[in-house]
Amino acid sequence: MNEAKDIRTIIVGVDGSEASVEALKQGHSLADRLGAQLVALACWDYPPVYDGYVAMGINDFDVRAGEILQETVDKAFGTDTPPNVQTRLVQGRPRNTLIDASREADMLVVGRRGHGGFGGLLLGSVSSACVAHAHCPVLVVHTPEKR
Repeated sequence: MNEAKDIRTIIVGVDGSEASVEALKQGHSLADRLGAQLVALACWDYPPVYDGYVAMGINDFDVRAGEILQETVDKAFGTDTPPNVQTRLVQGRPRNTLIDASREADMLVVGRRGHGGFGGLLLGSVSSACVAHAHCPVLVVHTPEKR
């Protein structure tokens, strides 16, 4: 990837947070300028359970994750989703899913969910893992400061 024109697919990790809304906006701004496709990717998984424990009422995680994905896209773009934006819902843990998805991407964009103060200077576990292990460049987007 020697030139910007080589960027064809940008994947954005989406989890419903304000940081992921901002990541979608920034990712789309880049994708739009580069003529690239943007994939808003959300993941879901069943919660871990102990051996021998049968969890009752554990279902529809995929449905709720799909709703969160659509709500986040709507927050970023309103009701008119740009034509170069696709959504993808994948079963798996965010860290592994995003790193695997980075194999087919030219760039990965993730939000940083800082907690303000000293903690706000640190990357979250998912964004840190993506920076360390992704197979493409990673852009970590901060949530805009509220004034």
